[in-house]
Amino acid sequence: TKMRKDVRILLVGEPKVGKTSLIMSLVSEEFPDVVPYRAEEITIPADVTPERVPTHIVDYSVLQTVAYRNAACSGVPLILVGNKSDLVEHSSMETILPIMNQHTEIETCVECSAKNLKNISELFYYAQKAVLHPTGPLYCPEQKEMKPACIRALMRIFKVSDLDNDGILNDNELNFFQRTCFNTPLAPQALEDVKNVVRKNMTDGVCDNGLTLKGFLFLHTLFIQRGRHETTWTVLRRFGYDDDLELHQDYLFPLLKIPPDCTTELNHNAYLFLQSVFDKYDKDRDCALSPEELKDLFDVFPYMPWGPDVNNTVCTNEQGWITYQGYMSQWTLTTYLDVQRCLEYLGYLGYSIITEQESQAASITVTRDKKVDLQKKQTQRCVFRCNIFGASGSGKTGFLQSFLGRNLMVKEHKSYYAINTIYVYGQEKYLLLHEVFSDFDVLSDAELSCDVVCLLYDISNPGSFEYCTKVFKQYFMDSKIPCLMIAAKSDLPEARQQYAASPMEFCRQHRIPPPQAFTCNTAATPSKDIFVKLATMAVYPHMSQADVKSSAFWLRASMGATLFAVLGFAMYRVVIRPR
Repeated sequence: TKMRKDVRILLVGEPKVGKTSLIMSLVSEEFPDVVPYRAEEITIPADVTPERVPTHIVDYSVLQTVAYRNAACSGVPLILVGNKSDLVEHSSMETILPIMNQHTEIETCVECSAKNLKNISELFYYAQKAVLHPTGPLYCPEQKEMKPACIRALMRIFKVSDLDNDGILNDNELNFFQRTCFNTPLAPQALEDVKNVVRKNMTDGVCDNGLTLKGFLFLHTLFIQRGRHETTWTVLRRFGYDDDLELHQDYLFPLLKIPPDCTTELNHNAYLFLQSVFDKYDKDRDCALSPEELKDLFDVFPYMPWGPDVNNTVCTNEQGWITYQGYMSQWTLTTYLDVQRCLEYLGYLGYSIITEQESQAASITVTRDKKVDLQKKQTQRCVFRCNIFGASGSGKTGFLQSFLGRNLMVKEHKSYYAINTIYVYGQEKYLLLHEVFSDFDVLSDAELSCDVVCLLYDISNPGSFEYCTKVFKQYFMDSKIPCLMIAAKSDLPEARQQYAASPMEFCRQHRIPPPQAFTCNTAATPSKDIFVKLATMAVYPHMSQADVKSSAFWLRASMGATLFAVLGFAMYRVVIRPR
C-alpha cells in the first residue's frame, strides 16, 4: 500500500486561541501551568499513531486570516477546531456547519478543550486522517456522489477482481478481494450482511447472490458518506493508486535490473496468469479474441495498447482475430523488446494482486549473458531474435508473413516484426523476426544485437544479392553470430546476380550455409522448414559448419519440429476443450 512517509500538521489561528496549549496537552496529557509563547515542533513516532505514520506538529504563530487563505489556496485539507469548550455551555456547531459546507477543503469540525483534555487525541487523529485519507479526491458533497476519477478507479478494481468476467463478484471473489485489501476474509454472515445492505438500498446491486458493479460502487459511496473513507483509500492504494487517483509510478514500473547482453522473458507463472486472462475474456471459447473481446480485456487500461499492426505481427485465425498462440506471442514480444512496457501492462491487469506477488517484476526472467551461453554451449533462453537484411523489394515482408502461415502481402498496417513458436529438437522456442530498414547508413547496436542473421535476396533481381554481401562484409563477417542466406522468390526465373561471385560461391568462401530457396507464393500454407533452420542456428550458434550444411541434420530438426508441433497442438486442444 502506497502511503505518505509522514504527516505534517500545522496549527494556525489568532493569538490566545490555545494552539500551543493543545500541543502541550497532547504531549504531557495534562494542561500546562505555564504556556510558552510558541511550542517547538514535535514528532509523534509511527508506532504510537493509529495510522502508523510519523506525524509532525507545528505551532504556527501568524494571523488566522492569512494562514487560512494560504492553506485554502494550496488545496491542503483543513480541520476547524473550536478550542476552550470548557468555557461555554453550548455547542458552536450550528454556527460552524454553514462555513464547513461553503468550503470543500474543510474535512471536519471538532470541539475540544486543552484544559479538560477533551477530544485532544481525536483532534490530531482527524487531522492525520484528513491527510492520509482525504475526502476531496473521492467525493463531491454538493452532488452527494463520488467523483469521476474515483468511479473510474473503482470500476477497474471491480473488473480486475471479477476473475470469471461475469459482471458479478461472487462469494469467493469477494473473499479474495477482502483478504487482498484487508488481510482477512469476511465471515459468511458478515458477507451476507453486506449484500443485505445493498439489497435494501437498490434493486440491481445484488444479482445471483453476488455483488454487481453498481452495488460495489454504492458500498464505497456509503463508506465515504459515513466517514469511513479510509476503507475506500485502503482499496485504492492496494490496487496501485496514489493520492491523485492515478496509478503510482512505483506500482507500474517496479525496479528491475537488467545487465548488459541479457534479455528479458516471461516466466512460467506469468504465462499461467496471461492464460487465465485470455480464458477470462474468450467468452465464446473459440481460442481467439474477437475485437469486442479484446476491447473488453483492455478496458482496465487507460488506452488501447495494441494497434492494428499487431494482427500482422502474430498469428490470427481466418477472421483476422488474434489466436491464443498469437496473444502469448505478442506478450513475449513486448517483454523482449520493451520490458518496462510489459511491466506497465501487467500492472493494469493487476498481476501482482491476483498472483499475490510483491510486484510485476516477479513475472520476469532476466537471462544470463549471451557470452556465458556461448562458452558453455548451452542456453536456458526461450526467445531468440533473427534480424532480416535485404534490399528494398527483395521479399522481406512476405518472408515475415509466411512465418505466421500467410502467403499474401500486407497492404496496410505493416509490421516490421513477426513472432511465433517453433520447435527445436522437441523444445518449444519463440523465434522473433525483425525486418531491418534497407536504407541505413550505420546500423545501431539494437539492429546488430541478435541471435541469427538472415540475408535475403530476390533471385529474379540481378542487383539484389550485392546488398547482402555488403551487409555481411561490413557487420557480420568477423562476428560470431550465425548467418543464413535466403534465395527468395524462388518460384520466379533466376537471374544472374551482378556480383563477382555467385551466391553459392560467396557462401562457400565465407563458410556459411548455401543459399536456401524460399517462396511465399504458394497455394498451400508456406513451409516452416526455413524457420526451423534459423531457430536451430540461433539456439545452437556453436554448431560447426559441417553440421549446418548436413542434410541429415536439417531433416532431424524439421521432423522433430513437425512431430512436436502436431503433438503440442493436440495436447492444447485436449486441455482447452473443457473451457
